[in-house]
Amino acid sequence: MANLKSLAKDTAIYGLSSIVGRFLNYLLVPLYTHYMPKSSGDYGVSTNIYAYTALILVLLTFGMETTLFRFANDERQKPDTVFSTVMAVVGSLTLVFLLIIFGFIDPISNSLGYAEHPEYLLMMAVVVALDALQAIPFSYLRYQKRPIRFASLKMLFIALNIGLNVIYFVWLGKTSVFYVFFINLLCTGLITFFFIPDLFRVHWHFDGQLLKQMLSYSWPILILGIAGILNQVADKILFPLVYPDETDANVQLGVYGSCVKIAMIMAMITQAFRYAYEPIVFAKSKDADKTEYYASAMKYFLIFTLLAFLCVVGWMPLLQYIIGEDYREGLGVVPIVMVAEIMMGVYFNLSFWYKLIDKTIYGAWFSLAGCTVLFAVNILFIPRYGYWACAWGGVAGYGTAMVLSYIVGQYKNPIPYPIKDICIYVLFTAIITTLMLTYALDLPTWAMLAHNTVLIALFVVYIIRRDLPLKNIPVIGCFFRK
Repeated sequence: MANLKSLAKDTAIYGLSSIVGRFLNYLLVPLYTHYMPKSSGDYGVSTNIYAYTALILVLLTFGMETTLFRFANDERQKPDTVFSTVMAVVGSLTLVFLLIIFGFIDPISNSLGYAEHPEYLLMMAVVVALDALQAIPFSYLRYQKRPIRFASLKMLFIALNIGLNVIYFVWLGKTSVFYVFFINLLCTGLITFFFIPDLFRVHWHFDGQLLKQMLSYSWPILILGIAGILNQVADKILFPLVYPDETDANVQLGVYGSCVKIAMIMAMITQAFRYAYEPIVFAKSKDADKTEYYASAMKYFLIFTLLAFLCVVGWMPLLQYIIGEDYREGLGVVPIVMVAEIMMGVYFNLSFWYKLIDKTIYGAWFSLAGCTVLFAVNILFIPRYGYWACAWGGVAGYGTAMVLSYIVGQYKNPIPYPIKDICIYVLFTAIITTLMLTYALDLPTWAMLAHNTVLIALFVVYIIRRDLPLKNIPVIGCFFRK
């Protein structure tokens, strides 16, 4: 229970930078969708290029974030040496990447459809390079259990980004997508300087023998990461290439990309949970009660993601105002995308069985299988169903990887997940969602919100009565203990 409380505390702190930060970033969505008209396709361009940068970031970090945790927790290794060696790998890859981009920018921009705007790619190349370099110090902060510093730097970036966007778009009237990328470059560059004091405190030492062990461990994680990120961004990369109307592709992608922002509450929760959970898992791998802990963590992760799902679906009449009116035609994909994100979170929880026994190749195969399914759904159905195929492709891809990981994991390294309890929660969620999306749709907005809030409250009551008694909740619990 102590470890679960520690997990909850750290998740809350990391969530401050992830959930609150991204919520503040939602302020940019109405800003962009108001000042960048749907017909311009600029928001679609932003969605497309950020999808590419997400994929490149995985390539440049080379699975070294997880690798750092694995080897820094090895009693035979010095954490600073592990950090130094990891930074050498990521730094070298980043340098090569920048040389390629700047050396071959014309053919690259032509092939991606940005021949008239190579500056978009150049700016975002520098951004993703700096993000890759920052990823390792951020991971080291997590290893050192310094969530406050981690969160403060993340929040500083968000504050700067929002502030500059408001200045440029509202005050200065600079409404081109160029300024979206330019502001990101400014903010990322500034945050990089804040890591200089931390880097000076490190005792730098490169270990070639350690590097060989790291690469053996990390390359399957790289494949896993590539497949995983493709599951998240392949639809946004493929859409302009597959959609039959080239002139309308960025417009439709802008609609899809803006609506997906609402669904990203699931990605925020999963990311916050991951930041706190990953270091604890590796540290707890030697404990006798580890399997029970992993099973409990999975259950509580699902409980709270399902609650978040219901809140988003139930309060959609209010949340829809996050995006501009012209973009709201795609709101129907939001619940579908959230289901895919929940599956991704479950898959992340299931992934530790092979990471802990150094069999990360299994994760690579599972993710590749899911990615193959996602690619197939998108390529086959985008021409006919547009961005709806993107949403269902995510469910199919993550669902495939999740099921494969569970089946093989229970055979190779069984963990007693409370499947019955999980199924009950999923069924209860499905019933409430059906009531929200059918009966409540005919009600006035205020009545719809009241109806849905009552249903959400019933779900909360069920959680409290079954799995989270009020007396066990910090602060609140003191009023319910005898």
